[in-house]
Amino acid sequence: MAKKALPAVPVRITSLEMTSYSKPFFPVPVNINTALMRAHAIPLPFYRFLYRQVGYRWGWGDRLRMDDEALAARVHDPKTNITVLYVQGAPAGFFELNSREIDVVELEYFGLMEHALGMGIGKWFLSQALQAAWATMPQKVIVETNSMDHPRALALYQRMGFKPYSTREETIRPISDAELLDVARRDVATRMG
Repeated sequence: MAKKALPAVPVRITSLEMTSYSKPFFPVPVNINTALMRAHAIPLPFYRFLYRQVGYRWGWGDRLRMDDEALAARVHDPKTNITVLYVQGAPAGFFELNSREIDVVELEYFGLMEHALGMGIGKWFLSQALQAAWATMPQKVIVETNSMDHPRALALYQRMGFKPYSTREETIRPISDAELLDVARRDVATRMG
């Protein structure tokens, strides 16, 4: 049986950069227990879980389509920093920093899971990601967002100090339910050894 792929969706991608950093202070909202943990050598099924939970509604699919070898090469690269947010003891989001270019850190992925939206932690969490990005003292930090992302993503990045430097039109192919089923089967097979 052929797998039905979802059609590609046209998006406008905005590239932004930050060339200096002034540490904004955003407190964690009262009565919310949070923890940030860097995930060294993150297990691939856990990474896919985070990626799927954060990005499914925004059309993320590229990393889920990667085989284990290609995904491990990306996420276990020493120049990749994956940090997981826990809220009230449960995973609630993650950010992924990439420093493959000299003097540039890319905020490659950033987001909250649906159960963490509306809790008032987005700005605080982004400020934590930026502190981690600037800790290596790069010349600039870059990020991309697109028209399928959260409606306030572009404004939030700009409020945090990013400035747009280019836009382009592309297409994104959201992941289908059939592809998600394949990912789940692959992760079960990985765990079974």
